Amino acid sequence: MKSFFLYSLILISFLISCTQPPDYPIEPVIEFTSLSRNFMNQGTGLEDSIIVTFSYTDGDGDLGSMNDSLDVYFDDIRLTDGIPLTYKLPFVPLQGTGNGISGEIAIQIPTSCCIAFDNPFLNLCLTPLPDLYPIDTLVYAIFIKDRAGNESNHILTDDIILNCN
Repeated sequence: MKSFFLYSLILISFLISCTQPPDYPIEPVIEFTSLSRNFMNQGTGLEDSIIVTFSYTDGDGDLGSMNDSLDVYFDDIRLTDGIPLTYKLPFVPLQGTGNGISGEIAIQIPTSCCIAFDNPFLNLCLTPLPDLYPIDTLVYAIFIKDRAGNESNHILTDDIILNCN
């Protein structure tokens, strides 16, 4: 009876220590986590910034690259034909049979200019008009790509208030 109990205890301990690797899809999946703050002063990029944090999972763990390819995209949804802000993820080497990975990414995003939708030729960074345009609301659509070219889902940040003064 004692040996049966001992063997059962060893078997249970062995089974507990053998965990399964996570079962993530091979396409990256991201989820918005937070903003360091939701307010910035407008500018050309160097005057102010915030930190955007989002979580990720990737079933085959092939994030980042050894070359100069950019794989994180921030689209300003106020602009229909805007050029996205792009960033490079660090290279993540494959880890063997269980390559599923997860974690968080935090990226510092520079400020942007306010937009006057009723006058697209007016640059509010160069000519602030606080009485007409005191604030603007900025939202980024974010996605990432892995080395195989798989694109993640697209997520939105919370509203970021731009002070147009």
